[in-house]
Amino acid sequence: MRPNVLGRALAALFLMALVAPAVANTAQNGQTGFPWWNDPQFQKDLSLTTEQSARIDSVFQSTVTLLRQKKVELDQQEAELSRLIAGNADEGVVTRQVDKVEGIRAHLNKTRTLMLLRMRQVLTPDQRVQLNKKYEQWGKDHPRPRDDGKKK
Repeated sequence: MRPNVLGRALAALFLMALVAPAVANTAQNGQTGFPWWNDPQFQKDLSLTTEQSARIDSVFQSTVTLLRQKKVELDQQEAELSRLIAGNADEGVVTRQVDKVEGIRAHLNKTRTLMLLRMRQVLTPDQRVQLNKKYEQWGKDHPRPRDDGKKK
């Protein structure tokens, strides 16, 4: 990957990390979660304008309803898949249900990714640089456990 593409991917992942809890929260209880784009410290750190915050909020609000619906649908279809597996259903029936589940999951992920892209497009190049820095710092502050493949 070229460095610029990597930076963009990291920034998108950072946005996803910030938005994912809000989206999950909305799917579970109908609330919008933590709107980072309205947070005074985040606005200050990225020099977000009121208009940018409003545009990002508009992107989020226009997408979150569909994300909620797809999450409910995914949960229902995963439950059906679990029921089929537990009932020792025919492999063909299970395969069709897996395809259905994965199709919904792919649509949900695509919709979320496009939402994040649209949010990112509201930012200026300098704000994207700041976003990358915040992402890097967030990664340092929240290290992921490594799986070294060794059994314990």
